[in-house]
Amino acid sequence: MTWLTNKRIVVVGGTTGIGLSAAQSFVREGARVVVVGRNPESCTAAERQLNGDGLAMSGDAADPQTANKAIALCQTIFGGFDGLYHVAGGSGRRMGDGPLHDLTLEGWNFTVNLNLTSLMLSNQAAVRAFRAQKTGGTILNMGSVLGSSPSPAYFATHAYAAMKSAVIGFTKSVAAYYAHDNIRVNVLAPALVETPMAQRAANDDTIMAFTRTKQPLDGGRIGQPNDLDGAAVYFMSDQSKFTTGQVLTVDGGWSVSEGQL
Repeated sequence: MTWLTNKRIVVVGGTTGIGLSAAQSFVREGARVVVVGRNPESCTAAERQLNGDGLAMSGDAADPQTANKAIALCQTIFGGFDGLYHVAGGSGRRMGDGPLHDLTLEGWNFTVNLNLTSLMLSNQAAVRAFRAQKTGGTILNMGSVLGSSPSPAYFATHAYAAMKSAVIGFTKSVAAYYAHDNIRVNVLAPALVETPMAQRAANDDTIMAFTRTKQPLDGGRIGQPNDLDGAAVYFMSDQSKFTTGQVLTVDGGWSVSEGQL
């Protein structure tokens, strides 16, 4: 018996990294998925990896129409919509995010749009769809340990930390309001995971040495996208039907460890 038999799931930010790994896991557990990504080439590659049980759609998560279109596609092709996993987001460092004294307004606004506005839009689309279906459903939002457990030496992007902290407050508020509709909303908060976004850190020997002590589980290492798959499957499944407004930190020990060199 698989955990996600007959579930229909949309993954925003699902064509690479954590999102794609989760989508593949969802399919293995019996779901059908629609994955959304900005890069058309990544969409084509992702769809090939979903074994005929998934569709890929190109779109910007910060576009108000993207999540609506993805959910409508899921409903049309797969006959309904049961869950949203919002993974899309990323660093605003190249646009001016950083320590507060260096943070630019452009960097702040870019990071807000990329990490919080896009998430609000996808969650709004999902809630509206669940209410229209009168079915309930589940939403899982991507947080980060940096929203609650800072690392000033190597990960000082203060706008990003603020957005990931805001994801928690937003999620809890939405979860409380829509619980009576049987819509549950939770957060998955990873530490450093090897994804396209994490290449600055992953290619820096000093940061990797720090990470091995900051994330000491499993021999001390950077996380891999599939380290989060089991938790994502749980939240998308009926096994979590009595769980809402929660933050699950999957961080290799980051939040309880002192990083050292």
